[in-house]
Amino acid sequence: MKLIAAIIKHFKLDDVRKALTDAGVQGMTIIEVKGFGRQKGHIELYRGTKYEVKFLPKIKIEVAVPDEKTEEVVRIISEAARTGEVGDGKIFIYNLQDVIRIRTGERGEEAI
Repeated sequence: MKLIAAIIKHFKLDDVRKALTDAGVQGMTIIEVKGFGRQKGHIELYRGTKYEVKFLPKIKIEVAVPDEKTEEVVRIISEAARTGEVGDGKIFIYNLQDVIRIRTGERGEEAI
């Protein structure tokens, strides 16, 4: 099993969610995060004063999938989140040792 974590732009969330749902992904976690990469932030003007925004708002999506769905889910997220501009985000893939559904006690892929 894998945990796929994707950092994407806010306005691409609905596109990614719909694409994953259409592909049969049954659940995901969404977290609002801040960070920077090659974008390095930007300068904003507020009430006549310039200030630097060093951490940009992004969305982090986490999806647990069986090993055989990993590449498909990565492809779907990549295509749905891509704008072609700097700051489109990153996808991280982690090994999942185990998953437990609290309500039923199911473990492993049955709990996903």
